Amino acid sequence: MIKRVPSKELKVGMYIHDLGADWSQHPFMRSAFPIKSEKEIETIIKCAIPEVYIDTDRGLDVPDAPTQEEVQTALQAEMIAIAESEPAPRIRISTAEEMGRARAIKSQAANLVRNVMQDARLGKAVNMEAVEPVVAGITESILRNSGALIGLMHIKNKDDYTFLHSVSVCTFMVAFCRSVGLDAETTRQAGLGGLLHDTGKALVPDGILNKPGRLTDEEFEIVRRHPRDGYEILLKTPGVGPIPLDITLHHHERVDGSGYPDKQAADQISTLAKMCAIVDVYDAITADRCYHKGMPPTDALRKIFEWSKFHFEPDLVKAFMRCVGIYPVGTLVLLESGRLGLVTEHNEESLLQPKVKVIFDTKKGYLPPTEIDLAKPTGKTGADKIVSHESPSKWKIDTQRFL
Repeated sequence: MIKRVPSKELKVGMYIHDLGADWSQHPFMRSAFPIKSEKEIETIIKCAIPEVYIDTDRGLDVPDAPTQEEVQTALQAEMIAIAESEPAPRIRISTAEEMGRARAIKSQAANLVRNVMQDARLGKAVNMEAVEPVVAGITESILRNSGALIGLMHIKNKDDYTFLHSVSVCTFMVAFCRSVGLDAETTRQAGLGGLLHDTGKALVPDGILNKPGRLTDEEFEIVRRHPRDGYEILLKTPGVGPIPLDITLHHHERVDGSGYPDKQAADQISTLAKMCAIVDVYDAITADRCYHKGMPPTDALRKIFEWSKFHFEPDLVKAFMRCVGIYPVGTLVLLESGRLGLVTEHNEESLLQPKVKVIFDTKKGYLPPTEIDLAKPTGKTGADKIVSHESPSKWKIDTQRFL
């Protein structure tokens, strides 16, 4: 049985099922392993991981601890209530109409970030004249239809993760700022911060950045230097304003003071840095890496919501969930009819009744792709309901083919 326990209650002989933290927060090779020494427990606590999940079938038990199922059921109910509280962002054109432009923007932005990283390694300043138009293109795409580019951001090549992660964070920051009503200039600056936030990783050796095994303490500290390294690089770049500098330096701070590099807490952290912390972790835990399998977007949102009582601003996490939806564009969902479909667009009236492209029948196999609107009460293109979200790997479905 899987149970959630406070880290301070861990004992040698327990089996960690899930560390309950994103990969950048700890140096362990895996999130699941047996606890063999007090030093491992000390490391977990030192990494400011307040709660973990243990497997009582593979190690010692904590009798009164809540089960994973109980925790997830409660969290899901809260998330659904949040999704029902406000309408989705307005969409100007359909996802299908925007998808072609979104693909081109994603490719252009990834190439730009690659060049920024190369210049940073060579000690060159960031070329802001090249960066500004890319952020403008991302912003315009989000204004037309945020779902197209956001849906594409869940598709990453492991080898290009570092570059595409920065594009994703920029995209989510622009969408997030728009959804909470920030003005155009603040949104633009936040987008710049999102695109440049990991510039300091250019100074982290590839052997450490992509190491498939556990990081040593020294290697972990090198990785944790990247916010300040990036800040120092951007300080030398003409035209970079205070917002991108702040986001770059503080996107790993946490509201409980457990983050880095300055261990800021609560109101010491700017709102935009808090927002970037949320989207940075969301994108990281949904992506496949050499050392972990990315989780479905809905699971990632639930994790971040769970962690918000320690690490993130709860109201901002709720706002982000309303921004991307409980079932973000690109999510594979199981319907009451037994069919599987990809979420393609959110309905402005309800985040729980999106438009879905049905592609698979769980009993019959692949179907001709058909768009249905779950907000419609009857008819062939409506009258169905989401039962759960699904992992594409479980059904061996390549979702990229259908976006």
